[in-house]
Amino acid sequence: MKPRLGTLDELPEDYVEELSAMSVTPLWPNLHALLPRGIPERKTRPCLWRYGEVRPYLLRAGELTPMEKAERRVLVFSNPGLGLEKMMATPSIYIGLQLILPGETAPCHRHTPSAVRFVIEGEGGYTTVEGEKCIMNKGDLILTPAGTWHDHGNSGAGPVVWLDALDLMLIYGLEASYAIEGPIQDDNNMADASRTRYRRAGLVPYPSLNAPRPAYPLVRYPWNEVRAALADLAPAQAPGEAVQLAYVNPETGAECLPTLGFSAQMLRPGEEARPPRRSASSVVHVIEGEGQSEIDGETLAWGESDTLAVPTHARVVHRNASNDEPAYLFHVDDAPLQRKIGIYEEFPDA
Repeated sequence: MKPRLGTLDELPEDYVEELSAMSVTPLWPNLHALLPRGIPERKTRPCLWRYGEVRPYLLRAGELTPMEKAERRVLVFSNPGLGLEKMMATPSIYIGLQLILPGETAPCHRHTPSAVRFVIEGEGGYTTVEGEKCIMNKGDLILTPAGTWHDHGNSGAGPVVWLDALDLMLIYGLEASYAIEGPIQDDNNMADASRTRYRRAGLVPYPSLNAPRPAYPLVRYPWNEVRAALADLAPAQAPGEAVQLAYVNPETGAECLPTLGFSAQMLRPGEEARPPRRSASSVVHVIEGEGQSEIDGETLAWGESDTLAVPTHARVVHRNASNDEPAYLFHVDDAPLQRKIGIYEEFPDA
């Protein structure tokens, strides 16, 4: 039988007051709250943000707040279990919808959090990362790693919207989050240069064999190429095996950012995917298709451009509602961080 831990109320009042005066607190009354048995204490809720519901408010933000007053015009997905003021989709993942209107330029800066942009809609948008101009088409993934200069612009005729995913609140919680402003970058006349250098898996520019490896050699991953790769992979995967590809550093094969991981998944027509229960939290964004996700017994029906939050240790089932067309999901998770600190786990009981 597990012994009952002593409570704060059982301690003499003067003892507790004198400890408090020294900024000291006893552990044992809170031990099981900090180290619960079997599964972590979780405040994060399964949550669905419907793009069709949020989009009009994002467009209205474009009318209400000019870029010079916004710097970054973003509506943040805040998990209700964590508190709206926390601006967290999960404890380690910040997610927002960013809008840039025709002719606008978002100021250049660099910051300590790592970020990615996943394009949802619009044409003519671009992000410049360390002088490399990356065009933004639907489904493209663009990296802006920690410390890299970046700005955004829209040379098209309509609004451009993308999903921001950052480790912002994690870095903020470490009291290490800050930004530095800089002038808008001149592009280096090599648009999509990194994609040109790393065009095919297994091939690198020959001079790079004798050169220092860049930390982030590839900063744009075009969706049309990822989608085609998923289609090629699907016939090789048996029923029940995930058709899923990870975005990685082409020089090392490691995750492309140190704290957050990214992957794209095809759900074949009528397919039901049951990933293992994992210690990582995640956010799932619907690129194409319709379906449902069951997260810890709660069923959330989704459509194109919707976004879901998945708590740590959740039991998850994803279902494609169509028997004729595939559905495509983009995943953000904190597995890279958990692997680095030695706590990542998968469980066979999902």
